[in-house]
Amino acid sequence: ELWEKIHSSKLLVIGAGGIGCELIKNLILTGFQDIEIIDLDTIDVSNLNRQFLFHKEHVGKPKAIVARDSVLKFNPKAKIIARHGSIISPEYGVNYFKQFTVVLNALDNQVARSYVNRICLAAGTPLIDSGTAGYEGQVEVISKGLTLCYECLPKPPQKTYPSCTIRNHPSEHIHCTVWAKHLFNQLFGEDNEEEDISPDLTDPELQESHQDGEVNNISKEDKQRNNGRGENGNQTQNCLRVTDLRFNPQGLFDKVFNDDIQYLLSMKHLWKNRRPPLPLNWNNLPDAIEGPSKSENHAAIKDQVQWTISECRDVLSQSISFLKKRIEALGEGALLSWDKDDDPAMNFVAAAANLRAHIFGIPLRTKFEIKAMAGNIVPAIATSNAVIAGLVTLQALKILRGEIKKCTPVYLRRFLNPRGVIIMPEKFLSPPNPKCDVCSNKPQITLVTNIETFTCEDLEKCVLKKSLHMDAPDVVHNDRIILSSEEGETTHNDNKTLADLSISNGSFLIVDDYMQNFQFRMFIEHSNTLDKGQFTFNGDVEKIRERQSTYEPKNDELSAPTSSDQRQENTDSGSDCEMLEDTVNFVDCYNSKKRKLESTPFPSKKKKIQGSDSDPITIN
Repeated sequence: ELWEKIHSSKLLVIGAGGIGCELIKNLILTGFQDIEIIDLDTIDVSNLNRQFLFHKEHVGKPKAIVARDSVLKFNPKAKIIARHGSIISPEYGVNYFKQFTVVLNALDNQVARSYVNRICLAAGTPLIDSGTAGYEGQVEVISKGLTLCYECLPKPPQKTYPSCTIRNHPSEHIHCTVWAKHLFNQLFGEDNEEEDISPDLTDPELQESHQDGEVNNISKEDKQRNNGRGENGNQTQNCLRVTDLRFNPQGLFDKVFNDDIQYLLSMKHLWKNRRPPLPLNWNNLPDAIEGPSKSENHAAIKDQVQWTISECRDVLSQSISFLKKRIEALGEGALLSWDKDDDPAMNFVAAAANLRAHIFGIPLRTKFEIKAMAGNIVPAIATSNAVIAGLVTLQALKILRGEIKKCTPVYLRRFLNPRGVIIMPEKFLSPPNPKCDVCSNKPQITLVTNIETFTCEDLEKCVLKKSLHMDAPDVVHNDRIILSSEEGETTHNDNKTLADLSISNGSFLIVDDYMQNFQFRMFIEHSNTLDKGQFTFNGDVEKIRERQSTYEPKNDELSAPTSSDQRQENTDSGSDCEMLEDTVNFVDCYNSKKRKLESTPFPSKKKKIQGSDSDPITIN
């Protein structure tokens, strides 16, 4: 019976890197016949020491396609579809995930793992998530209503990052910190080609995938521009290598924080769904952090004071001067090793990391915080990947046998425990976190629209007020208020599109109406086919519409418009939006009841209902 299920099941493997290569090989040798593979990355020389489906002749080709071709040699009759692209793309929505028996995650970043977690919960498809960090690793099965989901508990920062993320489009401060350490090594330490900090022309998002697995070649001019050499091998006038500028603070600044950023901006495809970077000018930098005009809190510990951008420039220049003197004292050809406890070296990395973070719209960090991150990058270990891939395969077999309740999380530890065990399964499944924003038992709808044209005002007037009959909606995205019921508080967002507000395909919003004492989740699905103002719904739409307000206004609020008055006003708002379809055929994975205010897991930016002295009200 198990053999029949193996032959008839359809699996999705997301990621064809360290764990993914081992996992795909395991699955095909176990007998699975129908597998789809998705990976955004292309093969780099640095992958060959631990991703054994790839060889030297494969460098530069898509990982998913080469992995498929390699494992078909084990079983040429298997049906394996390879897709070179991002799993976060709109075409991989809920309906796509519904077709699979099990989804197996072998991803290396938290954003994509969070997206797959949410989409699998919505589709009702079991997910096996896995990861490694050096000699350690874990395998966790995620099943709707049965287990913790990927986002039920806070996650520590990830330790390894794709080269294209570091060099082209960082999204977290740790990416900028890693880049700054690589810059230090290129300038003052031992040169390592795997630590290049220049724009990455092999970024998979810049490539066009073809059915035969080939990728368009980078132009000869772009390659020359990127390595700073012309056809005769001489340096081009408009591009110098950073090593030629290492003792020229302003020249180095202009190269890496202006010229290279201008070049990244020319890669327009990278910024279709991202905020584009902003080049810096040495002579025109802000002397303030967000909020006050100068960094204050002078009584704080020195390393915990936040530098302004202009201060980061000055610290960078000073640290280069210190490092230059040190190299000159050591003699020609001397190399420095970066040490977090070496003040000039640490200052250089902290300043460079914050300058790059500012360029990409990432919040700045103090030197103290950057120091904590900078020494924490863990290498990938081939043996760990192999062990984890084997455990993922065993968990998949349990699911096929109908034993998902036996799929407890399994951990690979670096050292043996007192009983001589290094692979440690938990004894019991942990139930979902009732306060989880993603999988708790609350109503959820999916809003399908074009995030490039749909504005925050459209969301408020057309979706929340007119279509869902809300009175005073507040909307929170990633702990940031994008829509407030307080008059004037978020009017600056009205004309911004969802994309401008960093809301992307797969994002979810927390929607709250304090007057109706009601909250729900809104999942965002992007569609390029919808025109400006068009949208459609899926999910618990009728449950949200049929709710009854439990809010009782006070005497001083009785003059305000009633709920029905307000709804009529909203209905007659004269909006140009158009709801194309109103269906409730979305997977009903949240059997929700009307919440009580005191039990809500969602953060609320304010409470206008007064409580007694024994009922504290939290203001976040």
